[in-house]
Amino acid sequence: QVQLVESGGGLVQPGGSLRLSCAASGSIFSINVMGWYRQAPGKQRELVAVTGITSGGSPSYVSSVKGRFTITGDNAKNTVYLQMNSLTPEDTAVYYCYADVRSSQLGPFNRYWGQGTPVTVSP
Repeated sequence: QVQLVESGGGLVQPGGSLRLSCAASGSIFSINVMGWYRQAPGKQRELVAVTGITSGGSPSYVSSVKGRFTITGDNAKNTVYLQMNSLTPEDTAVYYCYADVRSSQLGPFNRYWGQGTPVTVSP
């Protein structure tokens, strides 16, 4: 009953930038955190960034993207963004957003996933 729709992926040259968006909709009472994983060919799935969706949330990043990527949440829109700067070929992957969502005040948080948006960094 919760859907996450991703956008913003594509092809970009090294050193370029992309901004990914992920909007959650459906049966949402509140969202705890939203974040981004990525899956590169031949590599394990990797948590890239996560943040609390409210203004008090603190972002966390995998070491390889610190200083280059910025995750931002918008609670009013149930949306998370990933601003990616100084992209390198190592950032090439399918990026999957997720949200930990509760559908009632006392209900559990369940994790929902976007379907992935590919990012290719190539000359």
